[in-house]
Amino acid sequence: MSSPEPKRSFKMSPLSAVLFGSRWLQLPLYLGLIVAQIVYVVLFMQELGHLIERLPQLHEADIMLMVLGLIDVVMISNLLIMVIVGGYETFVSRLNLNGHPDEPDWLSHVNANLLKVKLAMSIIGISSIHLLKTFINVENLDDKTLIWQTIIHMAFIASAVSIAWIDRIMAHPDSHKEH
Repeated sequence: MSSPEPKRSFKMSPLSAVLFGSRWLQLPLYLGLIVAQIVYVVLFMQELGHLIERLPQLHEADIMLMVLGLIDVVMISNLLIMVIVGGYETFVSRLNLNGHPDEPDWLSHVNANLLKVKLAMSIIGISSIHLLKTFINVENLDDKTLIWQTIIHMAFIASAVSIAWIDRIMAHPDSHKEH
């Protein structure tokens, strides 16, 4: 068993130390997102309680709408976790989870671009749930609402495809040059 490598000491100018240390100003933001995560857990439990409580009176479409609402909360919560863990790891400090059995696969190769693509895909998932809820409840909505929600959803898809395409070009710039 080899001993861990000794840490090297780095000499930084005072300005460099302040600039580099300023990344820790993001810590309260990530802690605030953890509080928001707690709020979503409470919301999920309340909505699940309403579903169970009202189950005898509900029709299948109503159950489906409520379950989609629960899925929506879970997807937003997943988005929060990606931002909290991935953002902290990318912009503040390493979490040093190497070898931990619960370390997310994506965390080992997370960077700002991958985080943007994952966030865009999560937003599409959340938008898809909202659009599906709209389609299920279509008889209670006007055409304008349906059209605008579809346009907004398509804009999210176009944005995510663009972000992924740009990320791919940036990752492999030589493969996209014309010969």
